[in-house]
Amino acid sequence: MFFDMSDKQSLTTKVYNHIRDGILDGSYKIGDYLVETRLADELEVSRTPIREALKQLELEGLVLSIPNRGMLVQGISDDDLNDIYTIRLLLEGQAAWWAAERIEPDQLDKLAETLELMEMYTRRNDVAQLARLDTEFHDVLYSAANSRMLKHVLASLHQNARRARRSSLTSPDRPHDSLLEHRAIFQALEGRRPAEAKAAMEKHVTNAHLKYDTE
Repeated sequence: MFFDMSDKQSLTTKVYNHIRDGILDGSYKIGDYLVETRLADELEVSRTPIREALKQLELEGLVLSIPNRGMLVQGISDDDLNDIYTIRLLLEGQAAWWAAERIEPDQLDKLAETLELMEMYTRRNDVAQLARLDTEFHDVLYSAANSRMLKHVLASLHQNARRARRSSLTSPDRPHDSLLEHRAIFQALEGRRPAEAKAAMEKHVTNAHLKYDTE
């Protein structure tokens, strides 16, 4: 069995997450066709959860139905990524502002723990772990902002920029600079300084975008 069936997620959700992750990570490349029968064989499931997952991905614009061919992978284009970073710049500063006002002690503890791990993996130049911890840091901050709508939008945007974030972390000095930026955000949150948190977050998103643009 391809999937761990002890996991309480539905089979359709597992299939959806697997295919979506494959598109965002580049395993399924832009221009590839996703055919139900092939995916069903690959994932050792029936065609029903495959069909439902592909419908959801089509609604999100990640695939496009082509008659008699299957689902064409559209993925995230460079224009999409530029839009994502622009929208993140507009929204993440507000999330950081609210987080500075609303963050709970246990959330600060989690961010401090994440920063410690970031420092360790920065020394090791472990891009995969740094990308994972970057997602973890931002997810905690989104939760601390205590806005369900903002968290949903930003978490989706952050995931859709996954490949670009990982690519930027391979640039010289970017892991170290990113660590300093996360530390500045944390210090502003810890000090309950909303304006400083907003400015630090906007600097972080801007620098990540600029570094991606130079790739």
